Amino acid sequence: MKPALGLLLSALLAAPALAQSAAPAAPAPAASDGPGIDVTVSDDSDWQNLGIAIPAFATNADVATQTSAGSTAQLGFSLAQVITADLQNNGLFKPTGPASLPRPALGQIQAPDYGSWSARKADMLVQGYVRGEANGQVTVGCYLYDVALGQQLGKAGWTVAPGEWRRAAHKCADMVYSRLSGENPFFDSRIAYIAETGPKDHRMKRLAIMDSDGANHRYLTTGQATAMTPRYSPDYKSILYLSYYNGSPRIYVYNLETNSQRLLLQSNYPLFAPRWSPDGKWILYSMAIGGNTDIYKMPSSGGSAVKLTDSPGIDIGGSFSPDGNRIVFESDRSGSQQVYVMNADGSGQQRISFFGGRAATPEWSPRGDQIAFTHIAGNFRIAVMDPSGGSMHYLTDNWQDEAPTWAPNGRVIQFFRTTRGTSGKTAIWQVDLTGRNERKLDTPVDGSDPAWGPLRP
Repeated sequence: MKPALGLLLSALLAAPALAQSAAPAAPAPAASDGPGIDVTVSDDSDWQNLGIAIPAFATNADVATQTSAGSTAQLGFSLAQVITADLQNNGLFKPTGPASLPRPALGQIQAPDYGSWSARKADMLVQGYVRGEANGQVTVGCYLYDVALGQQLGKAGWTVAPGEWRRAAHKCADMVYSRLSGENPFFDSRIAYIAETGPKDHRMKRLAIMDSDGANHRYLTTGQATAMTPRYSPDYKSILYLSYYNGSPRIYVYNLETNSQRLLLQSNYPLFAPRWSPDGKWILYSMAIGGNTDIYKMPSSGGSAVKLTDSPGIDIGGSFSPDGNRIVFESDRSGSQQVYVMNADGSGQQRISFFGGRAATPEWSPRGDQIAFTHIAGNFRIAVMDPSGGSMHYLTDNWQDEAPTWAPNGRVIQFFRTTRGTSGKTAIWQVDLTGRNERKLDTPVDGSDPAWGPLRP
């Protein structure tokens, strides 16, 4: 299904908003549903040969900006760089970026020189403009053209605060990705993870966040208490995470608007893996009492919990289906870690993993069609299967890959990889559903427990 090309119009409470641009001094793009390629990508062999040219964005006047990129001309180059990296790193395309391409004149943004781009063997062309505004904001326009057909496939525009210029680049990449692949976008999203430092047997673990490409990195906790298993709320306003301080387990909700947190649950018993429901009204978590670990559900605003499982052994790691009707979790009730599903009220519990080895850390795809999990059979590998347990296949094959988390469009998975040996070093990686496109995310320190948030509002 081809998604509509939306402009980012809603105001963000935690950061300055992106809004549609309508200033007259330069082309003012709007959403377009023009001709495009309507395809669901299952095999990327055809796409990797698609030549996408992304020159530096034009400007009506090279003036200073308050952005980290510099003047409008420098910003135009940086915008094209970010878009190129987004499209290159997702595994579907191999674009050519601004360093090796001529910058088009402003007048060519809506009237491309198709002949010159065809001579450079470009099948698609992404170009745009950037303009400085009197109030310090910048306006960015983005256009997608089919060079062979000589047609515009899409356009969009945003006015952004200086600190939000990368969001405009991600939104442009999202528009291009959606129009060419038929898939939902995912670049304009954020990632929470656990930043790790120190020796293997005494790691400091802090809660941190960053953009989907690793930019705008920020630590949220100091490391005085160990942070674990973060998850973004569906509205992006909060992060749910588990904390241990002097052996005392607590579940916190960190408010990203106020940079404050509230205690949701404190227990004398071990707690594990808190997770949001898709509507943000419920929290799943696991608690170990007397040798048994069971899954509970409680209101996200606080209150009494409901016990969902009650079997001998360990039930842990619940993840809701996108419609909120079912929960996938892991349990060793059969004698080893396996993946189970149940209804949201705890009824209808059944095992779905029957392919040998152990299966852990399951997470439901945002599309609802697949479940990602850690398969343990010698090595720890990231794998996916359908919700009935069929069609299992591996996406990675390394010594220790675990804890998968889905991109908002359900096409890419992030996980963390532990280095073999005594160092205990960890890093965040991602892989697409073909399993052929892996890449390591750059983080200032070691990283584990990634949590990919939904598409930003």
